[in-house]
Amino acid sequence: MRLALALAVASTLMACSPASTDTAVTLDDTSWKLTEIQSMDDAQGTTAVPAGQQYTVTFAIEDNGEHRAAFQIDCNRGSSTWQASPSESGDSGSLTFGPIALTMMACPPGSIDQKVSAALGDVRSYLIQDGRLHLSLLADAGILTWEPAEQ
Repeated sequence: MRLALALAVASTLMACSPASTDTAVTLDDTSWKLTEIQSMDDAQGTTAVPAGQQYTVTFAIEDNGEHRAAFQIDCNRGSSTWQASPSESGDSGSLTFGPIALTMMACPPGSIDQKVSAALGDVRSYLIQDGRLHLSLLADAGILTWEPAEQ
């Protein structure tokens, strides 16, 4: 009888406790908006996305299991495949994009479209921390920082 009562109390207490916040975070079916590019070269520093320019990436998994990325690179749009190998926690890991097919419109002066499209080809890993996505570039060349995009 005591064991049954103890199990009932434990069960009730567990049901009342808040849900765990340690759920794995993945890139699957997420969209992000670029906020800045951090260079590891002090002379270049950090470049904020200029007002009026939009850079987004959406990570999708198609019905056939193929990983597809859709990009908006200021006045251009693009697509690619993507492949990630997440860590155990799922909030970081390796990440690469396949060749990016991109429209070739000439964006207005001041656009950082060329810088962003070149950097995307050099992405090698990711980290999701404090609700932001950080994409690290090859050979510690820099970090692209993104925030969740409205869908």
